[in-house]
Amino acid sequence: MPSRSHNPKLPDSTPDGSSSEGSVSDDSAPRDERPELDLGQFLPYRLNSLADRISQALSRIYGERFGITIAEWRVLAWLSHREELTAKQIGEHTRMDKAKVSRAIQALESRALIRRTQSAQDQRVHYLHLTQEGEALLSELIPQARAWEAELLATLSSGEYRDLLNTMSKLERQLTRLER
Repeated sequence: MPSRSHNPKLPDSTPDGSSSEGSVSDDSAPRDERPELDLGQFLPYRLNSLADRISQALSRIYGERFGITIAEWRVLAWLSHREELTAKQIGEHTRMDKAKVSRAIQALESRALIRRTQSAQDQRVHYLHLTQEGEALLSELIPQARAWEAELLATLSSGEYRDLLNTMSKLERQLTRLER
């Protein structure tokens, strides 16, 4: 069965690849066709697939050269961005589950890349901080990650990059509205 685009923002395509926009519908087509989902046109799938491929490709840099996992990279990256965070805050920022965050924190602590300090106000709360060793690792890793990102983005013009970021921000705001 030929696939048809069902993306509301794109014209439907006919089996020969031409647009069906403005054409007369064929009422003789069977009505009991099962619904199809063209994953190549389904934004959630495309974004997830691209994000996963980017994450896996970048992880080769920090995995092979620095011996850290994707989850550990995310913890370190957030701690490079903020001076101190709790495990809960890292989980919220990275959208990783509690167990994955906990394992990453334990691994980073065992390598002395981060340290915990207990909150003076609430003994249940522990703040995470980069150690000197963690900062030294990131001072090598971040320039390599940025260079890799620049190589990935080299295919985009500055306008396309700006538009991509603006579009992503717009979708993030819409998703926040839809999640309410």
